[in-house]
Formats: sequence, C-alpha cells, structure tokens
Amino acid sequence: MRLILVTVLLLGASIAPVLAREPHRPTEEVRSRMEHHLREANQLAEHFDSVMSNGCPHFASPLEWRTYLDGEIDRAVLLMAHLEQAWVEAKHTGDDDVRREAKAPRRRVDQARALFDKLSACAESNGAAPFSQMAVWRRIEREVPQRQADIALPE
Repeated sequence: MRLILVTVLLLGASIAPVLAREPHRPTEEVRSRMEHHLREANQLAEHFDSVMSNGCPHFASPLEWRTYLDGEIDRAVLLMAHLEQAWVEAKHTGDDDVRREAKAPRRRVDQARALFDKLSACAESNGAAPFSQMAVWRRIEREVPQRQADIALPE
C-alpha cells in the first residue's frame, strides 16, 4: 500500500511541471493571433492620440458630455483588453521576440493618465463635474476581464 502511495506521489510530482506550463503553439500561429490584438489596440491608440491633439469637444448638455465620456472609457477598456489578450496569446510560445512584441505597447498605458487628465478638464468646460480618475481606473480594471473574454479569438 505504501509503495503504491509513494509511486502515485512521485508520478504526480514528475507530471506537475508539464501540466503547469503554458500550452505551446507554433510561433507563426501565436504571432498572427497576437498581431490581431495589437492592430486593434493600435487603432484605439490612434483615436486617443487624436483626442489628445485636439481641443476639448463641446456638447450641448452635461448628459451629452457624460455619454461621450462613457464612450471614451469604453474605448479605454477595449484597448486594455486587446493589450492583455495580446500578452495571453504571446505566452503560448517560448519565442522571446513574440513575447517582447506583445509587451511593448503596454508601456503606452501610462499615456492614458494624461488622457484622463485632459478629459477631466474638458468635463468642466462642458458644465459637468470633474470625475475621479481612481473611479475610472477601477471601472477599467473591473470591465477588462469580461471584454477580454469577448474579444478572444476562437481556439
């Protein structure tokens, strides 16, 4: 009985590292899947670049402003979801170049702080109260996992 228990434990210990590893896919398949998410993220980043380079948009009412702001926050959620999903895809290969390529755009997340600073100032010029950036970031963090599940490519 003891011999069987020891055998099962040893077998389990030798298999565990194999089961814990990320599944590996061919590098080109992973690159293609990752690049899809990076293209989507890049389009969203270009939109935010235009928001940053233009003046504050003006709306007829604070409600219209809030609708606009909610749309921008939704785009930020989508951007973060694509960046995270690109990294999830990249982890399916041991290719360091693919992994570096997936991580590189994540550095742009810091630019989002400047975006929300600007949008907070724009809120005041639209007759709306400035918003809490902490609340926006909490919303983004809360919504990214679901959006990430929505955008994940089929296996």
